[in-house]
Amino acid sequence: MHKRVMDTDTPAPAEDLMIAVERLVRYVRRSAVTGGLSTAASSALSRLGREGPQRLTELARAENVSQPNMTQLVTRMERAGLVRRTADHSDGRGVLVEATDEGLDVFRRRRTERADALRQLIDDLTEPEQRAVRVALPALARVIDDRHSRS
Repeated sequence: MHKRVMDTDTPAPAEDLMIAVERLVRYVRRSAVTGGLSTAASSALSRLGREGPQRLTELARAENVSQPNMTQLVTRMERAGLVRRTADHSDGRGVLVEATDEGLDVFRRRRTERADALRQLIDDLTEPEQRAVRVALPALARVIDDRHSRS
């Protein structure tokens, strides 16, 4: 495959970068097919896989959806065997949502599919572009984490 050389002398406008990020995210998300999950289910399962059990209200807030919508999503995921509701031992009335072993397996397989898709894209870049991506993406993730920790 022919690799296009990036023009590094002219910075891309923020809007062009945003379009590139959106295309990248869409491409990588579509590469994960295990479990046949919706975007919302994939996102919620990924959060539970990364962060562990959460109250339904916390999960809804983190995923930026209403509590009734998250309740419906969790019910569907529960029926599919991906999550379960358990008692919150810190609050006897509360309920936690956690990924099941099957849910964690689906989460890991989907993460591997996405990582493979990203790796294949990076492999098609020139060496300088590959280095730039390997520096820029973790740096952006760090800035996001820093902003979240301040808010």
